[in-house]
Amino acid sequence: MFDVTRLYLVTGKAEGETPLNAFDNALIDAGIGDVNLIKVSSIVPPEAEVILAKPELPRGALVPCVYSANTSATPGQRIAAALAVGLAEDGFGVIMESSGETAEEAASKALFMVEEAFKIRGLKLVKTLQAAVEHEIVKCGGIVAACAYWR
Repeated sequence: MFDVTRLYLVTGKAEGETPLNAFDNALIDAGIGDVNLIKVSSIVPPEAEVILAKPELPRGALVPCVYSANTSATPGQRIAAALAVGLAEDGFGVIMESSGETAEEAASKALFMVEEAFKIRGLKLVKTLQAAVEHEIVKCGGIVAACAYWR
């Protein structure tokens, strides 16, 4: 059992020689490049604290994570990613991820999906947090908006 006490909401953007290197460099920029990310669905445990800061995680750790990422090798293209976190009064929450051409567009879509998720669950949304990033491609770029789960 992995007891989550903290959720770190981070973003990163970078260039690289290949799309995979650009993605890896964006992870490094976000502060989560030296851990193994395990993609999970988007539920926030009631007892977890959401932190808007880069985490200090042990290198090589297995880290559950919700993330939106994108890469492009089209110079001049804009890419964006965002996460929105919605919390109920008891701290239970939902995270939604989105991508687009601008950070504002991606963040708006992610927030809409959080609102829909709360409506479907019959929950009252009392707090939202968002993280969004955009990048204009120079040669080959990557972005990531992530929520890393940690204890």
